[in-house]
Amino acid sequence: MTMRLSMHNWMRPEPLEVTVARLARCGYDAIEISADPRGTDLAQTARLLEEHGIACAGGLALFMGGRDLVHEDPFIRQGSLAYLVETIDFVAALGGTFVTVPCTVGKLVPMADAQLEWDWYVAALREAQKYADDHGIRLAIEPLTRYETYLINRADQALRLADEVGETCGICLDIFHMNIEEADWRAAIRACAGRLVNFHVAENNRLPPGSGAIDWTALLRELNAAGYRGHLSVEFMPALDRTPLSQRQIADAADGSLSQGMIKWLRDHASGVLPEDLYEAYTAQSADVLRHHLAQVDTAV
Repeated sequence: MTMRLSMHNWMRPEPLEVTVARLARCGYDAIEISADPRGTDLAQTARLLEEHGIACAGGLALFMGGRDLVHEDPFIRQGSLAYLVETIDFVAALGGTFVTVPCTVGKLVPMADAQLEWDWYVAALREAQKYADDHGIRLAIEPLTRYETYLINRADQALRLADEVGETCGICLDIFHMNIEEADWRAAIRACAGRLVNFHVAENNRLPPGSGAIDWTALLRELNAAGYRGHLSVEFMPALDRTPLSQRQIADAADGSLSQGMIKWLRDHASGVLPEDLYEAYTAQSADVLRHHLAQVDTAV
């Protein structure tokens, strides 16, 4: 098989043991684990992954909630870099090989001159990648849509940043974001050949693979041709549907029990309030669809 299957755990607030058991039932190879180094029992997590036969592919650095490598406040930049270094330690200890690094999610307005912010970003990531090199970890810069960040939205921007950070710095592409921002997603993948260390998958509507318009065989063939042999990391996030057309049976979260921040998160990413049976069905569907198309790609090689 040319590529392996993994999945995030940041999209659904639940105990890690629930997530890992589901991944094992649905036939996944690995998890791209949300990086909470100070809030996660490392030894317990390692035992849990081993028990279920799920590897740690890598980690996702959660740049939200005040973490920002290009903040105007130098103390926030310093604290954010410290978090990234701790994340590298965390992922390396679990046997992962990369840390996905998006810009701060939800930050849409810059705080300083463009060149100054760029210099801050390059300097921070250079320091982090230098540390990561000693721990067998590659940073993977992830472009996000303009609706989630103003800074790194496209593959060419991520490549320029990676080039300035250093030769071991990699890229993580996400076909959902690419579907919005790239003029030619095929060309973007080709441009990143050799730098691509992780790849996120969801449909053009951010539903599970098989629920939208993406030609998965074409995408996987392009990745294969680019020499990509890493993980396909599932990241579906259904939107809330409050109309009579909804078939997702999502409960109304506006009962006063949740913070405004969580309510906004649930509004934007409804994975957290999907019924368990539907969430498992989406998780299984993602694996089934991807393995079906991977088999076609492998057969054609």
